[in-house]
Amino acid sequence: MTPRTRAPRIRQLRAYTVDAPGGGDYHDQPPGHWIDDRIATPMSVYPEYRASRQSFGLHVLGSLVVEAEADDGTVGFAVTTGGEPAAWIIEHHLARFVEGAPATDLERVWDEMFRATLFYGRKGLTLNAISGVDLALWDLLGKLRGQPVYELLGGPVRDEQVFYATGARPDLAEAMGFIGGKMPLHHAPVEGERGLRANIEEMRAMRERVGDDFFLAYDCWMSLDVPYALRLAHGLDGLGVRWIEEALPPDDYWGYAELRRGLPPGMLCTTGEHEAGRFGFRMLLEMGCADIIQPDVGWCGGLTELMKISALADAHGKLVVPHGSSVYSYHFVITRHNSPFAEFLMMAPKADSVVPMFSPLLLDEPVPENGRLTLPDVPGFGVRLNPACPLRRPFTH
Repeated sequence: MTPRTRAPRIRQLRAYTVDAPGGGDYHDQPPGHWIDDRIATPMSVYPEYRASRQSFGLHVLGSLVVEAEADDGTVGFAVTTGGEPAAWIIEHHLARFVEGAPATDLERVWDEMFRATLFYGRKGLTLNAISGVDLALWDLLGKLRGQPVYELLGGPVRDEQVFYATGARPDLAEAMGFIGGKMPLHHAPVEGERGLRANIEEMRAMRERVGDDFFLAYDCWMSLDVPYALRLAHGLDGLGVRWIEEALPPDDYWGYAELRRGLPPGMLCTTGEHEAGRFGFRMLLEMGCADIIQPDVGWCGGLTELMKISALADAHGKLVVPHGSSVYSYHFVITRHNSPFAEFLMMAPKADSVVPMFSPLLLDEPVPENGRLTLPDVPGFGVRLNPACPLRRPFTH
């Protein structure tokens, strides 16, 4: 028997921030961008925080870039959010489990990082940091083997993937070839009956602008309670709204189960963007909280954990449509039957053109054409860091 070839080992793990807007923290945009403009949030109960999501600090963390260098000099990298706090966790805690490990040992490295951070982690910022490391290791392994990440995950199950668009102008997205459009909800429950009517009328006006086969959805961004969400859903009945998304706080599993039971026939309940780890998604699935789960691969634990989450969903007969995250989602979606389409965030300020999600930080970032995308045959995730965006390493170990 031929002895196993020694896998390259990981020489160094590095964490950087980016002193520029956009990139991994795509909420960090100049004034006037649709993604920040009067969107209902959990903070809408306070008048001073209704006009802008940046007003309460949505963009304070900033971008996180993680690099993993093998002992042959090959470098894998990934982009997510978390900024300096996540960089500190990576440099001062997670690096000890990565450096010196074979570049093939993704499962063991992930498990060690997760177990070692249980006493302060489990979700949130810590899982952002673990996700960034995990994605960088997948990129590194793809480069070492000369294969795209989607081949490492088992290969494509379809020739191309189709997209729906998230943004302020689904009517423009329809003309660009997308299969559906998801709008941000602008008025929170604290704005009363007038706000509720405005939300319904905004969707009604958009339905009049798009075709019957183009689905619409509302992104409620954790801003509602169950009674309001049910009134909104029934007010939208008949407008071809395919789902209402993330209507409640992420930990209200009981509320999601009640909401899903009370929705009009044919309208779906979706959530999971701000959930993390297989145990949180197990709660969503076993309690009947959602028809589609929407983990963000840059926040939920990376690809290593997303595969487990997807298997759980598949066993429950539920779809997995990851939240945003560009190439990091695309390489996953193309390999899964229970991920029939993907989300594309319209990052143009007026949602009137297709631009890369992580611009300007990434080069070669693919974007849909006519709402469709065929991933290139390029090792790793197939993207490069833009040298015009200087990286800063705030901590070393």
